[in-house]
Amino acid sequence: MLFENIIFWSMYALLWAAVVRYDVHMFQLNSYRLERYARWFGSGHKHIRSLIILALAVVGFFANSKFLPFSAIFMLVLACREFTSKYKTPIVYTMRVKRLLLTTLLLTAAALGITWTFVPAAMPCVALLLIATPALMLAANIVNKPIEAAISRWYYNDAKRILRSMPDLTIIGITGSFGKTSTKNYLYRILSERYNVLMPPGNFNTTLGVVRTVREHLKPYHQIFIVEMGAKQRGDIKEICDLVHPTIGIVTAVGEMHLETFHTVDNIFKTKFELIDALPADGMGVINLDSEHIASRYGDKPNIVSYGVNSTKANYRATNIAYSAAQTSFDIAINGSAREGYTTRLAGRGNILNLLAAIAVADRLNIPESLQKRAIRQIEQIEHRLSVKRAAGGVTILDDAYNSNPTGAQMALEVLSGFEREQGGRRIVVTPGFVELGERQAALNRELGAQIADACDIAIVVNRTNRQALLEGLSDKDFPEDKIKVVDSLNEALAFLTITLQRGDVVLYENDLPDSFK
Repeated sequence: MLFENIIFWSMYALLWAAVVRYDVHMFQLNSYRLERYARWFGSGHKHIRSLIILALAVVGFFANSKFLPFSAIFMLVLACREFTSKYKTPIVYTMRVKRLLLTTLLLTAAALGITWTFVPAAMPCVALLLIATPALMLAANIVNKPIEAAISRWYYNDAKRILRSMPDLTIIGITGSFGKTSTKNYLYRILSERYNVLMPPGNFNTTLGVVRTVREHLKPYHQIFIVEMGAKQRGDIKEICDLVHPTIGIVTAVGEMHLETFHTVDNIFKTKFELIDALPADGMGVINLDSEHIASRYGDKPNIVSYGVNSTKANYRATNIAYSAAQTSFDIAINGSAREGYTTRLAGRGNILNLLAAIAVADRLNIPESLQKRAIRQIEQIEHRLSVKRAAGGVTILDDAYNSNPTGAQMALEVLSGFEREQGGRRIVVTPGFVELGERQAALNRELGAQIADACDIAIVVNRTNRQALLEGLSDKDFPEDKIKVVDSLNEALAFLTITLQRGDVVLYENDLPDSFK
């Protein structure tokens, strides 16, 4: 019996580690925000696991001693399944995560002692604690909150000290509902022709991400610091601006993104324009007039430069755009004058817009036209942002899988619709639709379904989150049912494509839901 108890409690410890790691991982993916985690939790993602654990407890209550070996095996299977699961965005073991795991362990140990006093039976006690793991993890977060706040405050002040020590540093802020990261990369490549430039690695676009970039990467020899600024709610951009004090600001777009937290497009507009409001009197704001929500709300302001492809009012406007499999070419009209002969490996109107924003800033910082053109010719495609790849068998992949939005998806579908392909080649869209759009999510995904019907020959709808809305949009356009494939995962979609693709096909991957959506 002693041996069975040792095995049982060892398996419980293993399963607990798997369960709490999963809960902390999902909390991290939801930006450590209680309201976002609560929405995810309330959507039913954990209910099946909870029911299994509860059933284990009920059986164990009536046959506790005899049930221990079986329950140990069951817990081992559940733990192994969790530890071997692959996630699109793996957990990052930051110091905050390590502190959260440690505090959760201590609270679980205390809860085990208390529970055992009232329920001195192994299985019910263990099951109750496993079900309570999310609550214990959130309680640990509350316990750690003063510590995390103090640590963050020290890091923040240290970053401010570093920035104050570099008064000649030119700081450029970039924000927008989409296009931030691409614009950041393009601008970095062009400005690097003349200056020593720093940009945040990866997707470091929160206040803490900027703080970490300053403390770990900013050096005295840097001349320009490009800061990507993300936001999930009002005040997020202002908080970053109060830290870095940009003198140049780019707003790439205002669109229907993160409506679960912003609630209205007006709130999104005001948040993105916190960057423009933070610029000094001699600063420079750069805005995209092709963005409907910017063009309709923008009033004449000093020191503002606009850009666009469709907008005839833009100061920088791309003209004579031509796409081919090898490159995209375009000219630029700048306040009535013309520049000719820009070429790039990038595809799509969205990428042209991002290049225009970078060119406007490059002009401000005196980068010669010849160096701009050289840099733009050499810019590599950014993975998952409408990058074009040639696959085996004469198939072309348009990879736009990162963080899709209604406007960006429409631009990607424009590229797919007009993409040169061999005779007999089909246009295929693979998408799970959009998320985090609040009350507008169903309507916008239905619109996406209708747009897909106009742009492709085969539609593959991935996952369950937006399935009904996408299918309704396809149906609105009388898209043939035999050209629609419904799958539960990206892996299932890839398996279907393996046996379906033929020479000349062009496949667009539009969005890839994070692990907190199914």
